[in-house]
Amino acid sequence: MALVVVPVRYPLTEHSKGTLEAAIEEARERDADLTVLHVNLYQDDRRVTRTALKHAVERAFGPLDFARYVVRRSFLVEQAILDEVAGEDADVVVIGHKQMPRWRRTLRRLFGTPDIESFLRGELDCELISVPGR
Repeated sequence: MALVVVPVRYPLTEHSKGTLEAAIEEARERDADLTVLHVNLYQDDRRVTRTALKHAVERAFGPLDFARYVVRRSFLVEQAILDEVAGEDADVVVIGHKQMPRWRRTLRRLFGTPDIESFLRGELDCELISVPGR
């Protein structure tokens, strides 16, 4: 069965909900499983649990019997996404167009660091869908 992975922020923002909505639709169209991924950054004090993530998604979209919820810890969101995609042999990754935090945009302007979408397009061995903001 095909697998769609969607990394999201927590708590869910309107933009996150738009990305999730697109991923849910993509998974349904492909009759695929869906992995909802959140990354707890080591450098961030907040810790999101898998249960909290699942409840937030189900409050927004109702129960999704084809979804699983994964919370990873990492220094970099990009690396956590790559690990999940490689580990689960995902077919599609759906990301929000503006997923990059403000500080990364600032660093990119200063140091030319690639944005998440560009990085993932270069590194992933699967289809990447970028969802424009609402």
